[in-house]
Amino acid sequence: MPSLEEKVRLLTGETSFTSYATPSLGLEAITFSDGPIGIRGIAEPAPTAAQLPNPSAVAAAWDREFTARLGALIGQEAKRLGVDVVLAPVVNLQRTPVGGRHFEMYSEDPVLTADTMVAFVRAVQAEGVGVCVKHFVGNESETERTEYVARIPEQALREVYLAPFESAVKRAGAWSVMAAYNRVEAGGEIAQATDHGFLINGVLKGEWGFDGVVVSDWLATKTTVEAALGGLDLVMPGPGGPWEQKLLAAVAAGEVPESVIDDKVVRIARLAQRVGKATDAAGELSAGEKGLDTPAEPATRPSDVSALLREAVAQASVVLRNENAMLPLDPGSVASIALIGPNAVEPFVQGGGSAFVNAPYLVTPEDGLREAFPEAELTMHRGVSSRRFAHPIDPELVTTADGEPGYTLELLDADGDLVGDPLVVPASEGWNRGVADDARSAVVTARVTLSTPGAHRVEAGLSGIHTAWFDGELVSESDEFADANVILDSSANHPIGPSTVVEVADGETKVVEIRVECQVVDAAAYGRFVRFELRHDAEAQSDADAELEAAVSAASAADVAIVIVGTNEEVESEGWDRQRLALPGRQDELVARVAAANPRTVVVVNAGEPVILPWLDEVPAVLWWWLPGQEAGHGLADALTGAVEPSGRLPWTLPATEADVPVPDAVPVDGVVEYTEGVHVGYRGWERLGRVPARPFGFGLGYGTWRLGIPIAAEEWSPDDTLPVTVALTNDGERDARGVVQFYLSGPTDVDGDGGWDRPKRWLAGYAAQDVLAGRVVALTLRIPRRAFEVWSVAAQRWVLPSGEYTIRAASDARDPGQTVTIAL
Repeated sequence: MPSLEEKVRLLTGETSFTSYATPSLGLEAITFSDGPIGIRGIAEPAPTAAQLPNPSAVAAAWDREFTARLGALIGQEAKRLGVDVVLAPVVNLQRTPVGGRHFEMYSEDPVLTADTMVAFVRAVQAEGVGVCVKHFVGNESETERTEYVARIPEQALREVYLAPFESAVKRAGAWSVMAAYNRVEAGGEIAQATDHGFLINGVLKGEWGFDGVVVSDWLATKTTVEAALGGLDLVMPGPGGPWEQKLLAAVAAGEVPESVIDDKVVRIARLAQRVGKATDAAGELSAGEKGLDTPAEPATRPSDVSALLREAVAQASVVLRNENAMLPLDPGSVASIALIGPNAVEPFVQGGGSAFVNAPYLVTPEDGLREAFPEAELTMHRGVSSRRFAHPIDPELVTTADGEPGYTLELLDADGDLVGDPLVVPASEGWNRGVADDARSAVVTARVTLSTPGAHRVEAGLSGIHTAWFDGELVSESDEFADANVILDSSANHPIGPSTVVEVADGETKVVEIRVECQVVDAAAYGRFVRFELRHDAEAQSDADAELEAAVSAASAADVAIVIVGTNEEVESEGWDRQRLALPGRQDELVARVAAANPRTVVVVNAGEPVILPWLDEVPAVLWWWLPGQEAGHGLADALTGAVEPSGRLPWTLPATEADVPVPDAVPVDGVVEYTEGVHVGYRGWERLGRVPARPFGFGLGYGTWRLGIPIAAEEWSPDDTLPVTVALTNDGERDARGVVQFYLSGPTDVDGDGGWDRPKRWLAGYAAQDVLAGRVVALTLRIPRRAFEVWSVAAQRWVLPSGEYTIRAASDARDPGQTVTIAL
């Protein structure tokens, strides 16, 4: 039998991403890894892994079977890399388009979020790999995310924000759930999400019957007794934190019953058994939840991975505009292509933060288009810059004072004495991890040698207290102390710092001497490091206006201009919310100028989150490409040529102006984020306010032409408590295409009554999709669950089915009048 000490030790991670092995319980260590778009792994450097499109792109496919194929790939990749639990998916809702992790979430709608998540979770766990559904709950903002209180009206909490988590437990059987950073007001208590007894013990484990492990977000746990009694099971990362010896003392003092500890241990042991990390009586490791059915070889082999990811990029892409059927492009009729835009040169394939994956390769837009249009002349033009910072420096430009490649790093103790010998560090290394415990500060010196004629921007990105000199001149000072928060807010990923522009004439060489005195950042379980990132751009061969003019000139001379605009890792990342929705830099001007120069212009939007597109209805064709992952260029080419239909539909609403957005930000006021819109999230809020977006939730043209019949609804509930609804879908186009029918409900409201509930004007009840041959008709049936008709009554404290008339609308998007049938319940 394990001792109390062994049991308590099991409840905190041994490392940043592993639990403790406990031989007395027959438990091996469980390995966790980030994984929304691929498996990051825990090795350093990060291993290569398949890189999927971002989660919003997966939801944009509106295809459960396809989502399951991607989920199976994630499970297989996890097993290949020795990962037991994938820290994904994110099922928080896209409440505001400025949310920093918007790209990492599925949708603004709870039904589409839940359906996509269920398909993904089931597929991953069928491979014997666990998922950790996150972040429970109210983590829709990155601003002050470790401190704010999410104040969500009870009906909205139940119907909107808890709904995907309920599906994760009841429909998907998720093996773990992650408690969020923020605090939540619910059930009469305000507490950290890691401590929230009402939500964890009462709702998640009690009401829903969750039998898995509740894991803290990394460094989210701040208390000992409160978190233990509140239902948290595993504190991550470790070692250290608020449990370990403190929790042992709390049990000894009678503040935490040992039975509470035992329940947590049972849950972790159950997770270990499910992922194959528990031994039987003979000492053999369990085979995981799938048992003997676990395949010896993965169903998806490397040769299949590329094809699957390529298909995913194309299928998820959303056609926002296609005047005069400009798309798809016929490779045989295109003699020349001008490929233009900052994201054509540097495609943004994954968001920043914990979603990062080290992909084995990247197919660029140029690669994909050259393969798809082998006879066409293709030219590349950036046109404009969209970046705030320069790029990481070419290491060949950096030497020490002695001429060695790299920079010099000296570590100092609290007295200013040298710790160890000075180090020569490669210029590509910007983190300097694993710093000795007695080091408190550092001195970094480097020489940057510039000989190419033109203007050069040289920058040093720094975290924490520092003083910096360029060529002996003081250029930056900061007394802002850095700790683990620079990891939590992602500022360490893109650190600010001094910058200078150096003009180099023909035949001239200039040297920039850099000296920095800075703190050693102690980021707790994230380690100790010295953040020093050298960046450089050679801006000078032409000025910005000339670069833009060159792109416009190329566009006017080409048969087709393809302009790829979008965001980048400076814009979309975990750790901060966006300040605005405009494309960075002069990209809007670039699109307008190119479209004026060439009537055959296709604009491709490379972004995971909504951006304002003022030219959307003025250019011939617009395709939303998402953050496409490693098969970016092939997938784009397939979508543009129609080799694969870009049949995606928007999983969120695309605003026309920032002023129209119902929830423009999620900035805490006096430490509180008020969910004042209640159940009217996303497209529901647009409808309630009578505002018209640039493109509505669910919109997507694809390459088909569709006609819907009148829905036919059953007259009574099926034995499984669903109501079948069938609609005829006809493909009137000349191409085989994929049709997606969305079913929206409208029903009785009680805003001014005494039932204690509110209703949107319409809400998504579900969807059905099918590939349809040109000129053919199919019958699509959706079984609408009873829950879709119910509301959470605050007065009654339960789910109720309001009596009255309900309209079922079969439509192509949230604003489409579609075809309707009315029933009485």
